[in-house]
Amino acid sequence: MHVAMSSIRDQLPFDPFKAIISPRPIGWISTISSDGIPNLAPYSFFNALSSDPHLIGFSSAGWKDTVSNCESSGEFVFNVVTDELLTSMNRSSSAIPAEESEFDLCGLAMSDSQFVSPPRVFRSPAALECRVVEIKQLADVDGKLSQTWLTIGQVVGLYIDPDFITSDGRFDTAKAKIPSRCGYMDYMAAGSLFELDRP
Repeated sequence: MHVAMSSIRDQLPFDPFKAIISPRPIGWISTISSDGIPNLAPYSFFNALSSDPHLIGFSSAGWKDTVSNCESSGEFVFNVVTDELLTSMNRSSSAIPAEESEFDLCGLAMSDSQFVSPPRVFRSPAALECRVVEIKQLADVDGKLSQTWLTIGQVVGLYIDPDFITSDGRFDTAKAKIPSRCGYMDYMAAGSLFELDRP
């Protein structure tokens, strides 16, 4: 099968794009509103962008509370989702009024961040505290603006639960059991790790 993306709906009942670009890390982003309301939302279009400087980014389909809070405060926190936090992460995607907090909705405890104002998820084994570098409205190849915004942040602070640091000083990804997002309503459980040295 070889078709133009513009006609994919005529060929398949479901768009395979998200399923092909998978698995993807889950961007569980916490922010704080100008009124001081903590917000927490997951993003499936999320990833690390650079290690020098340390940049991460997520895109939002629509101008949502997370993007608005990033614009007003200039800060956000990425919280690692674990297997045991997966249900809470999913529930935090609920559409609730801006004056309500997903932390309360999900019964999640918060912890203060050290370098930014938004809190982190207390039970998350690791968090990246970020300052916003850019918020950009995305466009297609013809320059037509979409209703998707890309937020890029620079990591200025790092939290790791000491229980997830190995004896040789690495973050224990296997112990964290980090699930990933696939296409449709699919997720992938954490698998086994292996090393592959570069040539």
